[in-house]
Amino acid sequence: MARKGALYVALALCLFVAICGVIVTYKTNALAQDVLEEFPPTGPILQIDGTQVHAHVEGAGPDLVLLHGASGNAREFTFSLVGKLKDSFRVIALDRPGHGYTGRIESRAGLGENPIEQANLLSQAARELGADNPIVLGQSFGGAVALAWALEHPDNIAAFVNVSGVSNPWPGKLDPWYRLTNTFLGRKLVIPLVSAFVPRSYIENSVEGIFEPDPVPEGYLEHIGPALSLRTITLHSNTQQINGLRPHIVNMAERYNGLTIPVEIVHGNADTTVPLPIHSIPLSQQIPDSNLVVLDGVGHMPHHAREDEVIAAINRAAKRAGLR
Repeated sequence: MARKGALYVALALCLFVAICGVIVTYKTNALAQDVLEEFPPTGPILQIDGTQVHAHVEGAGPDLVLLHGASGNAREFTFSLVGKLKDSFRVIALDRPGHGYTGRIESRAGLGENPIEQANLLSQAARELGADNPIVLGQSFGGAVALAWALEHPDNIAAFVNVSGVSNPWPGKLDPWYRLTNTFLGRKLVIPLVSAFVPRSYIENSVEGIFEPDPVPEGYLEHIGPALSLRTITLHSNTQQINGLRPHIVNMAERYNGLTIPVEIVHGNADTTVPLPIHSIPLSQQIPDSNLVVLDGVGHMPHHAREDEVIAAINRAAKRAGLR
């Protein structure tokens, strides 16, 4: 009798889990469809070696490629920055693999695309768009990808602008979210649940934390489309890429002193996400032809908080590269 009761409990539990799985799958698929309708691609979709790459292209002048950070997409730059650059540059904002409307690199989809693999893909996309010698700006994780671009494709980059970019090995562990999502249960259970049910209040608090101590610009959340970043494909991509990042940064850092292109670095000294002393100060010492601008009291998002300083760095890079 006891065995039969235990069997019924097990069957009921399996049924409950299956029903929950169906609900979560339905919810995440519906959200993904809603996102596509509300925040569609804003530019061409390229096919690069079997991977879909989305680009937002606007303006005229020297080519400027923009690479967003973790959990982001090209909308990070179209909120305001592109509009202020398009009269001076042909701006190409690219979605990184697994973000926005760029697909995963098939051979790495279960592991997370490292900065060099991302740079290989995105530099080909830039060439496809006719950008053979662009300035490349990378923000946060995008800074690591832009550095990989400079290291691996020196003939396809005129200058590098680093905005709060990841560039050097950091001490300690990643925060609990990334450690959790690096486990089997995290990947199979936590990510789908977060994708389906995370409340807007949590999103708002997370974005405020990224911007601190600077305010979140009015209208930013509505423009950026947080739901784009909460799709399961993006959550998987982002967590895998961040969990696998550090070893590649260790190897890349040994090569920085060989870079000869103009490099402009902009970083806030109140950035707790990618701390200035760990990343941009050492980077400015590792690259011979670099210029570091430290923004007092500014956090992780200077391309919003101090847009003028970022634009000035881009213009300096263009002049130093002979594009102005």
